[in-house]
Amino acid sequence: MTITLPTAAFAPSRPQDNPLEALDRAWRRIVEDRTLVRRGGRITEVSPTHYRVRGISSVARLGDMVEHRSHAGIRHGEIVQISPGEVLVAPYERAGDAGVSDPVFNLGPFSVLPHAGWRGRAIDALARPIDGGPPLPQGDPLDAARATQPSALARQRVGSSFPTGVRVIDVFTPICFGQRLGIFAGSGVGKSTLLAMLASAEAFDTVVVALVGERGREVREFLEDTIGPACMAKTVAVVSTSDESAMMRKRAPDTAMRVAEHFSMKGDRVLLVLDSITRFAHALREVATGTGEPPVARGYPASVFTDLPKLLERAGPGTEGATGSVTAIISVLIDGDDHNDPVADSVRGILDGHVVLDRTIAEQGRYPPVNPLASISRLASKAWSEDQRKLVTQLKAMISRYEDTRDIRLLGAYQAGADPDLDAAVRQVPLIYEAMTQTPRDKPSADAFADLARHLKNRDKQNAVQPG
Repeated sequence: MTITLPTAAFAPSRPQDNPLEALDRAWRRIVEDRTLVRRGGRITEVSPTHYRVRGISSVARLGDMVEHRSHAGIRHGEIVQISPGEVLVAPYERAGDAGVSDPVFNLGPFSVLPHAGWRGRAIDALARPIDGGPPLPQGDPLDAARATQPSALARQRVGSSFPTGVRVIDVFTPICFGQRLGIFAGSGVGKSTLLAMLASAEAFDTVVVALVGERGREVREFLEDTIGPACMAKTVAVVSTSDESAMMRKRAPDTAMRVAEHFSMKGDRVLLVLDSITRFAHALREVATGTGEPPVARGYPASVFTDLPKLLERAGPGTEGATGSVTAIISVLIDGDDHNDPVADSVRGILDGHVVLDRTIAEQGRYPPVNPLASISRLASKAWSEDQRKLVTQLKAMISRYEDTRDIRLLGAYQAGADPDLDAAVRQVPLIYEAMTQTPRDKPSADAFADLARHLKNRDKQNAVQPG
Protein backbone atom coordinates (compact mmCIF):
# COMPACT_ATOMS: atom_id res chain seq x y z
CA MET A 1 0.00 0.00 0.00
CA THR A 2 1.39 3.41 -0.99
CA ILE A 3 0.60 6.52 1.05
CA THR A 4 1.07 9.91 -0.60
CA LEU A 5 2.07 12.50 1.97
CA PRO A 6 1.87 16.28 1.52
CA THR A 7 5.27 17.88 0.95
CA ALA A 8 4.42 20.61 3.44
CA ALA A 9 4.32 18.04 6.18
CA PHE A 10 8.11 17.78 6.05
CA ALA A 11 8.82 21.51 5.86
CA PRO A 12 10.53 22.97 8.95
CA SER A 13 7.93 24.64 11.17
CA ARG A 14 10.47 27.25 12.28
CA PRO A 15 13.46 28.65 10.32
CA GLN A 16 15.92 27.59 13.03
CA ASP A 17 14.70 23.98 13.05
CA ASN A 18 17.12 21.23 12.14
CA PRO A 19 15.75 19.56 8.98
CA LEU A 20 16.11 16.09 10.49
CA GLU A 21 14.25 17.13 13.65
CA ALA A 22 11.51 18.69 11.55
CA LEU A 23 11.27 15.48 9.53
CA ASP A 24 11.05 13.43 12.70
CA ARG A 25 8.29 15.64 14.13
CA ALA A 26 6.35 15.54 10.88
CA TRP A 27 6.59 11.75 10.71
CA ARG A 28 5.33 11.45 14.30
CA ARG A 29 2.36 13.66 13.46
CA ILE A 30 1.56 11.48 10.47
CA VAL A 31 1.80 8.26 12.48
CA GLU A 32 -0.46 9.71 15.17
CA ASP A 33 -3.01 10.82 12.56
CA ARG A 34 -5.14 7.69 12.16
CA THR A 35 -6.61 9.01 8.90
CA LEU A 36 -3.20 8.63 7.23
CA VAL A 37 -1.55 5.68 8.95
CA ARG A 38 -3.25 2.90 10.92
CA ARG A 39 -1.64 0.03 12.76
CA GLY A 40 -3.03 -3.31 11.71
CA GLY A 41 -2.74 -7.01 12.39
CA ARG A 42 -4.14 -10.38 11.33
CA ILE A 43 -6.76 -12.67 12.86
CA THR A 44 -5.21 -15.85 14.24
CA GLU A 45 -8.19 -17.55 15.92
CA VAL A 46 -11.98 -17.28 15.72
CA SER A 47 -14.59 -18.45 18.26
CA PRO A 48 -18.39 -17.95 18.24
CA THR A 49 -18.13 -14.80 20.39
CA HIS A 50 -14.53 -13.52 19.99
CA TYR A 51 -11.49 -13.56 17.75
CA ARG A 52 -7.78 -13.05 18.38
CA VAL A 53 -5.57 -10.60 16.48
CA ARG A 54 -1.77 -10.63 16.31
CA GLY A 55 0.25 -7.52 15.49
CA ILE A 56 -1.42 -4.65 17.37
CA SER A 57 -0.70 -5.47 21.02
CA SER A 58 1.91 -2.71 21.36
CA VAL A 59 -0.55 0.06 20.40
CA ALA A 60 -3.79 -1.44 21.72
CA ARG A 61 -5.73 -0.18 24.74
CA LEU A 62 -8.71 -1.81 26.43
CA GLY A 63 -11.89 -0.43 24.88
CA ASP A 64 -10.28 0.54 21.57
CA MET A 65 -12.46 0.02 18.53
CA VAL A 66 -11.12 -2.08 15.65
CA GLU A 67 -12.09 -2.38 12.00
CA HIS A 68 -12.19 -5.86 10.51
CA ARG A 69 -12.23 -6.37 6.76
CA SER A 70 -13.53 -9.63 5.35
CA HIS A 71 -15.53 -11.08 2.47
CA ALA A 72 -18.70 -9.85 4.25
CA GLY A 73 -17.48 -6.25 4.21
CA ILE A 74 -16.24 -3.94 6.95
CA ARG A 75 -17.10 -4.99 10.49
CA HIS A 76 -16.21 -3.53 13.88
CA GLY A 77 -15.33 -4.84 17.30
CA GLU A 78 -13.83 -3.82 20.62
CA ILE A 79 -10.60 -4.90 22.31
CA VAL A 80 -11.48 -6.62 25.58
CA GLN A 81 -8.19 -8.31 26.49
CA ILE A 82 -4.52 -7.62 25.71
CA SER A 83 -1.58 -10.02 25.97
CA PRO A 84 2.04 -9.57 24.81
CA GLY A 85 1.50 -11.30 21.50
CA GLU A 86 -2.14 -10.72 20.63
CA VAL A 87 -5.41 -9.07 21.59
CA LEU A 88 -8.88 -10.50 22.09
CA VAL A 89 -11.67 -8.73 20.20
CA ALA A 90 -15.42 -8.97 20.86
CA PRO A 91 -17.21 -8.13 17.58
CA TYR A 92 -20.18 -5.83 17.33
CA GLU A 93 -21.50 -7.97 14.49
CA ARG A 94 -21.40 -11.76 14.13
CA ALA A 95 -18.01 -13.37 14.80
CA GLY A 96 -18.86 -15.85 12.05
CA ASP A 97 -17.97 -13.17 9.48
CA ALA A 98 -14.32 -13.32 10.58
CA GLY A 99 -11.70 -15.61 9.06
CA VAL A 100 -8.12 -16.46 9.92
CA SER A 101 -5.61 -14.00 8.36
CA ASP A 102 -8.26 -11.30 7.78
CA PRO A 103 -6.76 -7.82 8.34
CA VAL A 104 -7.80 -5.85 11.43
CA PHE A 105 -6.98 -2.17 12.07
CA ASN A 106 -6.98 -0.33 15.40
CA LEU A 107 -9.23 2.77 15.27
CA GLY A 108 -8.63 4.00 18.81
CA PRO A 109 -11.25 4.84 21.47
CA PHE A 110 -14.92 4.84 20.46
CA SER A 111 -16.37 8.36 20.34
CA VAL A 112 -19.91 9.75 20.24
CA LEU A 113 -20.53 13.32 19.04
CA PRO A 114 -24.17 14.13 19.98
CA HIS A 115 -25.97 17.04 18.34
CA ALA A 116 -29.25 18.85 19.00
CA GLY A 117 -30.49 17.40 15.69
CA TRP A 118 -30.52 13.93 17.26
CA ARG A 119 -33.80 14.68 19.05
CA GLY A 120 -36.62 12.71 17.49
CA ARG A 121 -34.23 10.09 16.09
CA ALA A 122 -33.53 6.43 16.81
CA ILE A 123 -29.94 5.21 16.72
CA ASP A 124 -28.06 2.01 17.43
CA ALA A 125 -25.34 1.44 20.01
CA LEU A 126 -22.69 2.83 17.64
CA ALA A 127 -24.68 6.06 17.13
CA ARG A 128 -25.80 5.12 13.61
CA PRO A 129 -29.36 6.03 12.53
CA ILE A 130 -31.79 3.11 12.32
CA ASP A 131 -35.01 5.02 11.65
CA GLY A 132 -34.52 5.47 7.91
CA GLY A 133 -33.92 9.20 8.30
CA PRO A 134 -31.08 11.33 6.95
CA PRO A 135 -27.52 11.03 8.28
CA LEU A 136 -27.08 12.32 11.82
CA PRO A 137 -25.40 15.71 12.24
CA GLN A 138 -22.24 15.47 14.33
CA GLY A 139 -21.46 17.65 17.31
CA ASP A 140 -18.28 19.45 18.27
CA PRO A 141 -15.44 17.05 19.23
CA LEU A 142 -14.36 19.55 21.89
CA ASP A 143 -17.71 19.04 23.66
CA ALA A 144 -17.00 15.31 23.87
CA ALA A 145 -13.52 16.02 25.23
CA ARG A 146 -14.97 18.26 27.96
CA ALA A 147 -17.66 15.76 28.98
CA THR A 148 -15.90 14.33 32.05
CA GLN A 149 -17.62 12.98 35.13
CA PRO A 150 -17.41 15.54 37.96
CA SER A 151 -15.94 14.48 41.28
CA ALA A 152 -18.20 13.84 44.24
CA LEU A 153 -17.63 17.25 45.82
CA ALA A 154 -17.89 19.09 42.49
CA ARG A 155 -21.51 18.00 41.99
CA GLN A 156 -24.23 20.25 43.25
CA ARG A 157 -26.66 18.81 45.77
CA VAL A 158 -29.98 17.38 44.64
CA GLY A 159 -32.56 20.10 45.07
CA SER A 160 -36.09 20.49 43.78
CA SER A 161 -38.57 17.77 42.90
CA PHE A 162 -40.91 17.65 39.92
CA PRO A 163 -44.34 16.13 39.22
CA THR A 164 -44.12 13.04 37.05
CA GLY A 165 -47.88 13.02 36.42
CA VAL A 166 -48.09 9.46 37.82
CA ARG A 167 -50.06 9.77 41.06
CA VAL A 168 -48.73 6.72 42.88
CA ILE A 169 -45.15 7.85 42.20
CA ASP A 170 -45.70 11.48 43.17
CA VAL A 171 -47.37 10.51 46.45
CA PHE A 172 -45.27 7.59 47.72
CA THR A 173 -41.89 7.85 45.91
CA PRO A 174 -41.43 11.42 44.62
CA ILE A 175 -38.46 12.10 42.33
CA CYS A 176 -36.01 15.01 42.35
CA PHE A 177 -33.95 16.37 39.48
CA GLY A 178 -30.69 14.43 39.29
CA GLN A 179 -32.04 11.41 41.17
CA ARG A 180 -31.47 7.78 40.13
CA LEU A 181 -34.60 5.68 40.65
CA GLY A 182 -35.00 1.98 39.90
CA ILE A 183 -38.16 0.27 38.63
CA PHE A 184 -37.95 -3.34 39.89
CA ALA A 185 -40.30 -5.78 38.19
CA GLY A 186 -40.61 -9.23 36.71
CA SER A 187 -41.43 -9.76 33.07
CA GLY A 188 -44.92 -8.82 31.87
CA VAL A 189 -45.89 -6.79 34.96
CA GLY A 190 -46.22 -3.39 33.25
CA LYS A 191 -42.73 -2.03 33.58
CA SER A 192 -42.45 -0.59 30.06
CA THR A 193 -45.81 1.14 30.35
CA LEU A 194 -44.79 2.86 33.58
CA LEU A 195 -41.48 3.91 32.02
CA ALA A 196 -43.32 5.49 29.11
CA MET A 197 -45.63 7.38 31.49
CA LEU A 198 -42.59 8.74 33.33
CA ALA A 199 -40.85 9.64 30.05
CA SER A 200 -43.77 11.90 29.10
CA ALA A 201 -43.17 14.18 32.11
CA GLU A 202 -43.17 17.80 30.97
CA ALA A 203 -40.41 18.84 33.39
CA PHE A 204 -37.59 17.75 31.06
CA ASP A 205 -36.01 19.42 28.05
CA THR A 206 -34.59 16.21 26.59
CA VAL A 207 -35.38 12.54 27.07
CA VAL A 208 -32.92 9.75 26.24
CA VAL A 209 -34.39 6.24 26.05
CA ALA A 210 -32.07 3.21 25.95
CA LEU A 211 -33.76 -0.05 24.95
CA VAL A 212 -31.25 -2.79 25.79
CA GLY A 213 -32.04 -6.37 24.81
CA GLU A 214 -35.58 -5.39 23.82
CA ARG A 215 -37.65 -7.61 21.55
CA GLY A 216 -37.26 -6.27 18.01
CA ARG A 217 -41.00 -6.51 17.28
CA GLU A 218 -41.85 -4.21 20.18
CA VAL A 219 -39.42 -1.36 19.48
CA ARG A 220 -41.66 0.51 17.02
CA GLU A 221 -44.72 -0.05 19.21
CA PHE A 222 -42.89 1.34 22.24
CA LEU A 223 -41.55 4.42 20.45
CA GLU A 224 -44.56 5.24 18.26
CA ASP A 225 -47.45 4.21 20.49
CA THR A 226 -46.27 4.06 24.09
CA ILE A 227 -43.87 7.03 23.96
CA GLY A 228 -45.97 8.83 21.33
CA PRO A 229 -45.11 11.46 18.70
CA ALA A 230 -45.32 14.42 21.11
CA CYS A 231 -42.75 13.05 23.55
CA MET A 232 -40.67 11.49 20.76
CA ALA A 233 -39.96 14.98 19.36
CA LYS A 234 -37.65 15.65 22.32
CA THR A 235 -36.39 12.08 22.66
CA VAL A 236 -33.23 10.34 21.49
CA ALA A 237 -33.77 6.56 21.37
CA VAL A 238 -30.77 4.22 21.57
CA VAL A 239 -31.83 0.72 20.55
CA SER A 240 -30.03 -2.61 20.87
CA THR A 241 -32.36 -5.56 20.38
CA SER A 242 -32.04 -9.00 21.95
CA ASP A 243 -30.78 -10.60 18.72
CA GLU A 244 -27.77 -8.28 18.51
CA SER A 245 -24.34 -9.20 19.84
CA ALA A 246 -23.41 -8.89 23.50
CA MET A 247 -21.05 -6.04 22.62
CA MET A 248 -23.88 -4.00 21.08
CA ARG A 249 -26.02 -4.58 24.18
CA LYS A 250 -23.05 -3.64 26.36
CA ARG A 251 -22.32 -0.49 24.32
CA ALA A 252 -25.92 0.86 24.14
CA PRO A 253 -26.22 2.16 27.76
CA ASP A 254 -22.85 3.90 27.47
CA THR A 255 -23.91 5.58 24.22
CA ALA A 256 -27.19 6.69 25.82
CA MET A 257 -25.32 8.05 28.85
CA ARG A 258 -22.94 10.01 26.61
CA VAL A 259 -25.90 11.56 24.79
CA ALA A 260 -27.54 12.45 28.12
CA GLU A 261 -24.29 13.95 29.42
CA HIS A 262 -23.97 16.08 26.27
CA PHE A 263 -27.41 17.66 26.64
CA SER A 264 -26.91 18.07 30.39
CA MET A 265 -23.65 19.92 29.72
CA LYS A 266 -25.62 22.24 27.41
CA GLY A 267 -27.88 23.15 30.34
CA ASP A 268 -30.81 20.79 29.67
CA ARG A 269 -32.68 18.89 32.32
CA VAL A 270 -32.35 15.38 30.89
CA LEU A 271 -34.35 12.28 31.70
CA LEU A 272 -32.51 9.02 30.97
CA VAL A 273 -34.73 5.94 30.77
CA LEU A 274 -32.74 2.68 30.69
CA ASP A 275 -34.64 -0.54 30.00
CA SER A 276 -33.13 -2.68 31.30
CA ILE A 277 -29.98 -2.71 33.41
CA THR A 278 -30.39 -6.46 33.91
CA ARG A 279 -29.96 -7.17 30.21
CA PHE A 280 -26.93 -4.88 30.27
CA ALA A 281 -25.53 -7.05 33.08
CA HIS A 282 -26.24 -10.16 31.01
CA ALA A 283 -24.21 -8.68 28.15
CA LEU A 284 -21.37 -7.83 30.54
CA ARG A 285 -21.43 -11.41 31.79
CA GLU A 286 -21.31 -12.85 28.28
CA VAL A 287 -18.33 -10.70 27.30
CA ALA A 288 -16.46 -11.30 30.57
CA THR A 289 -16.87 -15.06 30.54
CA GLY A 290 -15.65 -15.08 26.93
CA THR A 291 -12.37 -13.61 28.15
CA GLY A 292 -12.00 -16.39 30.72
CA GLU A 293 -13.10 -14.43 33.81
CA PRO A 294 -14.50 -16.83 36.44
CA PRO A 295 -18.03 -16.38 37.85
CA VAL A 296 -18.39 -15.34 41.49
CA ALA A 297 -22.15 -14.88 42.08
CA ARG A 298 -24.77 -16.98 40.28
CA GLY A 299 -22.72 -17.00 37.10
CA TYR A 300 -21.80 -13.30 37.15
CA PRO A 301 -18.07 -12.43 37.04
CA ALA A 302 -16.73 -9.79 39.43
CA SER A 303 -16.26 -7.20 36.66
CA VAL A 304 -20.04 -6.99 36.22
CA PHE A 305 -20.41 -5.50 39.70
CA THR A 306 -17.58 -3.08 38.93
CA ASP A 307 -19.07 -1.87 35.65
CA LEU A 308 -22.58 -1.28 37.03
CA PRO A 309 -21.64 1.62 39.34
CA LYS A 310 -19.28 3.02 36.69
CA LEU A 311 -22.30 3.51 34.44
CA LEU A 312 -24.94 4.53 36.97
CA GLU A 313 -22.78 7.00 38.91
CA ARG A 314 -22.48 9.13 35.77
CA ALA A 315 -26.12 10.20 36.15
CA GLY A 316 -26.96 12.86 38.69
CA PRO A 317 -27.03 16.62 39.27
CA GLY A 318 -24.62 18.77 37.30
CA THR A 319 -21.59 20.59 38.61
CA GLU A 320 -21.97 23.46 41.05
CA GLY A 321 -23.69 26.38 39.35
CA ALA A 322 -24.80 24.40 36.27
CA THR A 323 -28.46 24.18 35.29
CA GLY A 324 -28.24 20.80 33.59
CA SER A 325 -28.77 17.42 35.25
CA VAL A 326 -29.35 13.78 34.32
CA THR A 327 -32.29 12.15 36.10
CA ALA A 328 -32.15 8.39 35.56
CA ILE A 329 -35.07 5.95 35.64
CA ILE A 330 -33.49 2.50 35.58
CA SER A 331 -35.50 -0.60 34.83
CA VAL A 332 -34.39 -3.72 36.72
CA LEU A 333 -35.79 -6.96 35.35
CA ILE A 334 -36.17 -9.38 38.27
CA ASP A 335 -35.27 -12.88 37.06
CA GLY A 336 -37.85 -15.33 38.39
CA ASP A 337 -39.37 -12.54 40.56
CA ASP A 338 -36.37 -12.99 42.89
CA HIS A 339 -35.61 -9.59 44.40
CA ASN A 340 -32.42 -10.99 45.94
CA ASP A 341 -30.93 -11.61 42.50
CA PRO A 342 -27.27 -10.41 42.52
CA VAL A 343 -27.88 -7.72 39.89
CA ALA A 344 -31.01 -6.40 41.61
CA ASP A 345 -29.27 -6.41 44.98
CA SER A 346 -26.23 -4.57 43.63
CA VAL A 347 -28.23 -1.97 41.70
CA ARG A 348 -30.52 -1.32 44.66
CA GLY A 349 -27.50 -0.20 46.68
CA ILE A 350 -26.34 2.21 43.96
CA LEU A 351 -29.63 3.95 43.21
CA ASP A 352 -31.38 6.69 45.18
CA GLY A 353 -34.61 4.74 45.55
CA HIS A 354 -36.61 1.90 44.08
CA VAL A 355 -40.18 1.31 42.95
CA VAL A 356 -41.37 -2.29 43.19
CA LEU A 357 -44.01 -3.53 40.76
CA ASP A 358 -45.96 -6.43 42.23
CA ARG A 359 -47.34 -9.20 40.02
CA THR A 360 -50.19 -9.83 42.48
CA ILE A 361 -51.30 -6.19 42.20
CA ALA A 362 -51.16 -6.42 38.41
CA GLU A 363 -53.32 -9.55 38.49
CA GLN A 364 -55.91 -7.55 40.48
CA GLY A 365 -56.08 -5.05 37.60
CA ARG A 366 -54.52 -2.12 39.47
CA TYR A 367 -52.13 -0.22 37.23
CA PRO A 368 -49.45 0.92 37.69
CA PRO A 369 -48.98 -2.12 39.97
CA VAL A 370 -46.73 -0.28 42.45
CA ASN A 371 -46.34 -1.76 45.90
CA PRO A 372 -46.15 1.38 48.09
CA LEU A 373 -44.94 -0.58 51.12
CA ALA A 374 -41.92 -2.07 49.31
CA SER A 375 -41.06 1.11 47.38
CA ILE A 376 -38.93 3.95 48.72
CA SER A 377 -37.36 7.18 47.54
CA ARG A 378 -34.26 8.16 49.51
CA LEU A 379 -34.79 11.79 48.51
CA ALA A 380 -38.49 11.97 49.39
CA SER A 381 -37.75 14.27 52.32
CA LYS A 382 -36.61 16.92 49.83
CA ALA A 383 -39.90 16.65 47.93
CA TRP A 384 -42.51 16.34 50.70
CA SER A 385 -43.67 19.15 52.91
CA GLU A 386 -43.99 18.27 56.59
CA ASP A 387 -47.77 17.79 56.24
CA GLN A 388 -47.31 15.58 53.20
CA ARG A 389 -44.73 13.46 55.01
CA LYS A 390 -47.11 12.88 57.93
CA LEU A 391 -49.94 12.04 55.52
CA VAL A 392 -47.87 9.48 53.60
CA THR A 393 -46.78 7.88 56.88
CA GLN A 394 -50.43 7.50 57.88
CA LEU A 395 -51.38 6.15 54.45
CA LYS A 396 -48.64 3.51 54.58
CA ALA A 397 -49.69 2.50 58.09
CA MET A 398 -53.30 2.00 56.93
CA ILE A 399 -52.23 0.06 53.84
CA SER A 400 -49.97 -2.16 55.95
CA ARG A 401 -52.82 -2.89 58.39
CA TYR A 402 -55.19 -3.59 55.49
CA GLU A 403 -52.81 -6.01 53.76
CA ASP A 404 -51.79 -7.79 56.97
CA THR A 405 -55.45 -8.65 57.73
CA ARG A 406 -56.39 -9.69 54.19
CA ASP A 407 -56.53 -13.41 55.03
CA ILE A 408 -58.63 -12.77 58.15
CA ARG A 409 -61.13 -10.74 56.18
CA LEU A 410 -61.31 -13.33 53.41
CA LEU A 411 -62.14 -16.00 56.01
CA GLY A 412 -64.98 -13.83 57.34
CA ALA A 413 -63.38 -13.39 60.77
CA TYR A 414 -63.38 -9.60 60.58
CA GLN A 415 -65.91 -7.90 62.85
CA ALA A 416 -66.60 -4.20 62.24
CA GLY A 417 -66.37 -2.04 65.36
CA ALA A 418 -63.84 -4.19 67.21
CA ASP A 419 -60.80 -2.20 65.99
CA PRO A 420 -61.34 1.44 64.92
CA ASP A 421 -57.96 1.59 63.13
CA LEU A 422 -58.74 -1.51 61.10
CA ASP A 423 -62.22 -0.18 60.36
CA ALA A 424 -60.68 2.99 58.95
CA ALA A 425 -58.23 0.95 56.86
CA VAL A 426 -60.98 -1.27 55.46
CA ARG A 427 -63.02 1.79 54.55
CA GLN A 428 -60.24 4.02 53.15
CA VAL A 429 -57.57 1.76 51.56
CA PRO A 430 -59.73 0.53 48.64
CA LEU A 431 -60.48 4.18 47.87
CA ILE A 432 -56.77 5.01 47.99
CA TYR A 433 -56.03 2.15 45.59
CA GLU A 434 -58.80 3.43 43.34
CA ALA A 435 -57.34 6.95 43.36
CA MET A 436 -53.85 5.64 42.49
CA THR A 437 -55.06 3.65 39.48
CA GLN A 438 -53.99 5.33 36.24
CA THR A 439 -53.44 4.39 32.59
CA PRO A 440 -51.30 6.08 29.89
CA ARG A 441 -54.51 7.41 28.32
CA ASP A 442 -55.47 9.28 31.49
CA LYS A 443 -54.53 12.92 31.83
CA PRO A 444 -51.29 13.32 33.84
CA SER A 445 -51.84 14.51 37.39
CA ALA A 446 -50.65 18.05 38.14
CA ASP A 447 -51.03 17.65 41.91
CA ALA A 448 -51.26 14.05 43.11
CA PHE A 449 -52.10 14.94 46.73
CA ALA A 450 -54.95 17.24 45.64
CA ASP A 451 -56.28 14.53 43.32
CA LEU A 452 -56.19 12.00 46.15
CA ALA A 453 -58.02 14.33 48.55
CA ARG A 454 -60.61 15.18 45.89
CA HIS A 455 -61.26 11.52 45.12
CA LEU A 456 -61.70 10.55 48.78
CA LYS A 457 -64.02 13.52 49.38
CA ASN A 458 -66.19 12.71 46.36
CA ARG A 459 -66.49 9.06 47.31
CA ASP A 460 -67.45 9.97 50.89
CA LYS A 461 -70.21 12.19 49.51
CA GLN A 462 -71.43 9.39 47.23
CA ASN A 463 -71.52 6.92 50.14
CA ALA A 464 -73.35 9.47 52.33
CA VAL A 465 -76.23 9.89 49.89
CA GLN A 466 -76.73 6.16 49.27
CA PRO A 467 -79.92 4.80 50.93
CA GLY A 468 -79.63 2.57 53.95
